[in-house]
Amino acid sequence: MKRSIALGLAAVAALAVAPPAASIAAPRPALQFGQCPKDIATPYPQLSCATIEVPLDHANPGGERVQILVTKLPARDPQARRGSLLVNPGGPGGPGADFAGTLGELVPPQVRDSYDLIGFDTRNTAHSTPISCVDPATYWANPLPDPDSPAARETNWQRAQTYADGCAQRAGKYLPHLNTPTNARDMDLIRSALGEQKISFLGYSYGTYLGAVYGQLFPERVDRMVLDSSVNPDVSEIWYGNNLAQDVAAQQRLDHFFDWVARHDQVFHLGTEGSAVKAAWQRTQEDLRKAPRGPLGPSELIEISFNALYGESDWQPLAQGLADFQLRGDDRALAAMVTPKDALAENGNAIYNAVECADAPWPTRRAEWERDSRQMATGHPFAAWYNSWTVAPCRTWHAPRQQPTKITGEKLPPVLMFNSEHDVATPYEGAVEMHHSLPSSVLVTERDAGKHGVWALSGNADANRIGADYLVHGALPAEDVAIPGHPEPDPSGSDARDSRTFDLR
Repeated sequence: MKRSIALGLAAVAALAVAPPAASIAAPRPALQFGQCPKDIATPYPQLSCATIEVPLDHANPGGERVQILVTKLPARDPQARRGSLLVNPGGPGGPGADFAGTLGELVPPQVRDSYDLIGFDTRNTAHSTPISCVDPATYWANPLPDPDSPAARETNWQRAQTYADGCAQRAGKYLPHLNTPTNARDMDLIRSALGEQKISFLGYSYGTYLGAVYGQLFPERVDRMVLDSSVNPDVSEIWYGNNLAQDVAAQQRLDHFFDWVARHDQVFHLGTEGSAVKAAWQRTQEDLRKAPRGPLGPSELIEISFNALYGESDWQPLAQGLADFQLRGDDRALAAMVTPKDALAENGNAIYNAVECADAPWPTRRAEWERDSRQMATGHPFAAWYNSWTVAPCRTWHAPRQQPTKITGEKLPPVLMFNSEHDVATPYEGAVEMHHSLPSSVLVTERDAGKHGVWALSGNADANRIGADYLVHGALPAEDVAIPGHPEPDPSGSDARDSRTFDLR
């Protein structure tokens, strides 16, 4: 989960409760799958692609339309095929079309035999009529302003305003229709175009909220549903509260990382106690505040550290980069971890803000944001201000805010949930709330782990078996279950990365 055309309240309410029937009112021709764009076809030649047109405004199905790219990885055994499994990698703003190809290499073989894996880029994302809010080459030029510095606070607020204004100027007509209920209605049109009476769904991170909203709007269209790394769906937590909750989880997980580095001091030589490694990280931060190194500044160090907490595959590179910096004055490894802010990244950021800003009300007073960030930073300083700035455009967003969809799940069939105990992006408390909101759900907890994305993505054999039994045979554990966490990386080995894992961002 990574974010003033002012409509009247009645209009906002109409958008929020537009009848589900609007999305399936007219028959749609079957999707015609063929060649995929080169950036998808090259890594995943087994995927085929199709485009579906959906209404810009589902309340006006005869009006302007936008295109959505859909991908298909056919079930390997036609005799065992159960149907279509739509997949979403999260975000909002994560490209989902190629995600079907990624999962095709990771899911248990019996799932590949039984389901067509269907990926799709949500509206205005990647290949689906993409939008951009700013020129990435100028707006995202590294290093960014220090997120923690009071002296840079005005600059960061100005950047947030520039971003919100840029979205209105460059993508204004799309903003009122960029929200989760609209994405769910698009998904139902994909179901119809696939010729399916019901679909199964696998959603990670933001995808869990998309799946829950889809199930709320179209419970009769759901066959089987897996929600992995769940957003807290409480209407009071979408999305401002969810972002604050990440700050607490991130601080705790960063300490776990420091302890792991200390346990492998024979490799990294940063100290045998987590406190010593933490001090090395803090010295690096202070050094970068005094003198940024090319694209690497204090904001970028927080970003690459935060990203590494999503899964352990980046723990060794981050630790080695810190060691290189502190012991040898070499910043190359850390600088190489800075994510390029290209057009695709900017598109993802635009959708992240657009959907989160429109899904729910946000505080509009700077004083409230600063008070909450300051309080959060008192006990959890690692990412409190950094995380606030990522969604600060929502304070002055130029589009209507909905009331969040209340998730009750009363008519849903059995749902399977996964969450790791120390997830940073979707803290465990949110999974518990999602579980309570879906009475038919069973929650599988990966203990002593913090991977964001458990089933098929973490390499946990117990999780993979439970998920496969459910998707293929409809078998669920009799009650909630806890499973051992997947192994931590061993940096003393020849390769600390597990090739069977995949990190969501």
